[in-house]
Amino acid sequence: MPRAVRLYVRYVETMNRFVGRLAMLMIFAMIGVLLYSTISRSVFDVSLIWVVEIAQFMMVAYFLLGGAYSMQLDAHVRMDLFYGRWSDRTRAIVDAVTILFLLFYLVFLLIGAISSTLYALEYGQTNYSSWAPPLAPIKIIMTCGVALMLLQAIATFFKDVAKARGETL
Repeated sequence: MPRAVRLYVRYVETMNRFVGRLAMLMIFAMIGVLLYSTISRSVFDVSLIWVVEIAQFMMVAYFLLGGAYSMQLDAHVRMDLFYGRWSDRTRAIVDAVTILFLLFYLVFLLIGAISSTLYALEYGQTNYSSWAPPLAPIKIIMTCGVALMLLQAIATFFKDVAKARGETL
């Protein structure tokens, strides 16, 4: 594989490893928010209207920012009806072909995410709830997560092509 492809794969995987491991720590922030809500409701008899939405936003950020790292670790679910019986080369060829469908999907998802984010920024879009938080921050995180997934899918495609050719990246 060309040097540019090797550098691309190395830098994308380094970035996604960093972002993914940082996203893993968000579970503790979610636990903290939900624990704070439980304590405030049980001990102080104060109900907080923002807790559920913050927890939902954090969960969205958690799985969107961690998706590329999960793909890098090959931790996504796949149907193993035939896959387990195939050779590494056959798996790499099938993965390289099927990831093209993922790339197609992610490109359109990214276009939609960018459009949605620009709308939220331009019009100050808020959520339809009594708390009404602005949606731009979570939409920016959503767009970044989809972009990272797209970059990782391209890197995975290069790795699969290299593996099919008998090389390693």
